[in-house]
Amino acid sequence: MKIVRFLDSVGRVHYGALQPDGAVFRIEGDILGNYTVTRQAMAVAKILAPIVPTAILCIGLNYRRHAAETGAKTPEFPVLFFKNPACVQNPDDPIELPRHLASGEVDYEAELAIVIRQRAKNVSEADALKYVLGFTAANDVSARDWQKQWGGSQWCRGKSFDTFCPLGPAIVTVDEIGNPNQLAVQTRVNNEILQQSNTADMIFSVERIIAFLSGSTTLLPGTVILTGTPEGVGMARKPPRWLAEQDRVRIEIDRIGVLENPVIAEP
Repeated sequence: MKIVRFLDSVGRVHYGALQPDGAVFRIEGDILGNYTVTRQAMAVAKILAPIVPTAILCIGLNYRRHAAETGAKTPEFPVLFFKNPACVQNPDDPIELPRHLASGEVDYEAELAIVIRQRAKNVSEADALKYVLGFTAANDVSARDWQKQWGGSQWCRGKSFDTFCPLGPAIVTVDEIGNPNQLAVQTRVNNEILQQSNTADMIFSVERIIAFLSGSTTLLPGTVILTGTPEGVGMARKPPRWLAEQDRVRIEIDRIGVLENPVIAEP
């Protein structure tokens, strides 16, 4: 099933089940608990990010060819950092280039995102997918100057500006996604393909990431986990390819769909 979160014509927020013909049936209940898909077809005024995360946990350097392009060693354990949950952005709404804490090096990063549906602690790899509601597409937007130079050796500042985590367009449930470690991932900026890869290049599988992050640590329902980005990021290009006003970033992941956002300056 594909679960969308949306506004109706009077601005109320709903969850719905997206049908193959494009219809959306309203969901009653809690998508992280007990819910029912009704037969009530809804008029969708706007698609929203498909989840309001309780936390955003992110894995860095998780694609072999991306680690190579940055000159980094292959990590022994998953590299963890966090994004502020307030930085989530909706599909089709703008990525804002920071101007108050200004950045001239804003980068795109296509990522497969995991949505945790129930409390998880010390989960085995064999059981990991039992704790997952589904998967969506994410853009781990990154201000590289704040990440690398001015963040006090921590990545969170450069990763957490408002609008720096577009999510969507839908959560695709585990039963429909198939093998999450075999999904094509692509990024286009202004129709130019800049990232073209597959989750098969991940160093740590989806199951391994969940097992590692839940080790001696509780993952709350609604936690979103970004699983890393493939090669082709702007900072690794020669010359670097930073996002600019009037760009459009289009991320596509097999079986999930397209997540697209324009780029503007921070108002």
